[in-house]
Amino acid sequence: MTGASRWGTAGGGVGPMEAWGEQGSGAVAGAMEGIHPLLLPLEASIRANPGIATVVTVLAVLVLGELLHRVVRHLILRFLEQVARQTPQKWDQALFDARLPQRLAWGVPLLVWYYGLLLVPFLPEDPLVVARRVLLASMVLVVVRAFDAFLDGVNRIYMENPRSRERPIKGFLQVANVVGHLAGLILIVSILMDRSPVIFLSGLGAMTAVLLLVFRDTLLSLVAGIQITTNDLLRQGDWIEMTQFQADGDVVDIALNSVTVQNWDRTLTVIPTHKFLEHSFKNWRGMSESGGRRIKRAFHVDQSTIRFLTDDEIETFSRWELLRPYMAEKRAEVEAHNAAHATEEGVHPHHRRLTNLGTLRAYLLAYLRSHPGIHQDMILMVRQLEPGPEGLPMEVYAFTNDTRWGTYEGIQGDIFDHVLATVPEFGLRVFQTPSGVDLARGMGRAG
Repeated sequence: MTGASRWGTAGGGVGPMEAWGEQGSGAVAGAMEGIHPLLLPLEASIRANPGIATVVTVLAVLVLGELLHRVVRHLILRFLEQVARQTPQKWDQALFDARLPQRLAWGVPLLVWYYGLLLVPFLPEDPLVVARRVLLASMVLVVVRAFDAFLDGVNRIYMENPRSRERPIKGFLQVANVVGHLAGLILIVSILMDRSPVIFLSGLGAMTAVLLLVFRDTLLSLVAGIQITTNDLLRQGDWIEMTQFQADGDVVDIALNSVTVQNWDRTLTVIPTHKFLEHSFKNWRGMSESGGRRIKRAFHVDQSTIRFLTDDEIETFSRWELLRPYMAEKRAEVEAHNAAHATEEGVHPHHRRLTNLGTLRAYLLAYLRSHPGIHQDMILMVRQLEPGPEGLPMEVYAFTNDTRWGTYEGIQGDIFDHVLATVPEFGLRVFQTPSGVDLARGMGRAG
């Protein structure tokens, strides 16, 4: 005599989804057969009050499930979490931070209720089947949410690895999460409708076009994420510039569908991942890894102040420590050239002479080579650019040996402070557009 017939449950066949719990229900029925003689008085009382017996049993099953849930969450899991915090391994802590055990704990009351309903007397079969299907679908939902937490824990564990900045896996985990949720959705629908999941999977072929349309950006971002990771185009922490989206700052997150950039004004720019394959962007990682940051700045010299050096100036600059080797070499070179190419007195076109502009350029080059903040193994030059209405540009092209922004700006500022203060020593003048003060002075002098 089975448990269902013993308690007076309405007859009928068991649905296909009930077969999933057949083994568990068989064990319960076997246990009931063993203690049946002891329950005869209780059975008689239950048969005399079927409604009350059903309600009381349902409440007992619900209370038992909730009680076990609270014991697991507030006692067992708290104890395990304290143990995990004290272990040297970080993976168990990461799983607790991702709330994997907490989400799995929801399966305890569902299991109690799922099998406990078999003990409820006089419960009609149709409500029993529907309730158990809902509980089974809820178990699938718990597993899906636990899988989501597990992937989050995997990402937390991987982020502790130094290679996580170079090879982020968050996008791939999000793809796995999407697949897990889709599989869970199919299982839940199949359980509630009492149909095989294969039926729903076979219908996915006809839905391919719809899925491609709905998940277009996700699929494009997935492909872009694979290429970005494989080719090492982007890492978390990289400084990038993407003018199309007004992005200029550090990459703070690389996800499946988007890349988040924190700009220097502390605002956030969220860019679709696939846009990094459609548009160009500048990555400053190479500068950071090279150990040098470029200085490329020019000042303009008033061309009317460019002239030959006088003998007194040559003697003065020859005593400058940074210019001493240059002046000695150039003086010997000029004297040798002029001795070999003698000209008539007063005729200068073929005469070689030192200029104040050339001497300034040599001084600045020697100054940069002796500067402690300049990277000496990278390109270093002081060059003339094409003259224009604003004078003759003299460009300093060098690299600092510290790539930090604040330090870089400090080195660059110190260099040009010195440059602008030194230019007048060579009889030159820095060109600038006349201001109102200059015009007032000129008019005052004219008056």
